[in-house]
Amino acid sequence: MEALLDYLAGAITLGHLVCSGFFLRFWKRTHERLFLAFGVAFAFLALNQVVSTYLEAGDERTLYAYALRVLGFVLILAAIIDKNVSSKRG
Repeated sequence: MEALLDYLAGAITLGHLVCSGFFLRFWKRTHERLFLAFGVAFAFLALNQVVSTYLEAGDERTLYAYALRVLGFVLILAAIIDKNVSSKRG
């Protein structure tokens, strides 16, 4: 069962890294801050998955496993707010 969980954790990490790569590629093409923020946020989520799996965090509420995930979601939220505020100004 543990091997299956490690396999799924790797698949989730790969998914986060692929999303991060797509957003960073879009940012490179358009220089839109929203894409940069999403790319970095998905990289944080991938790092969270790696750290949680490597340190065998059975409880997701541990600080090191929780902090990267919260940072990623806060970054996404801040980017969306920034995009909406900047589009209303100009």
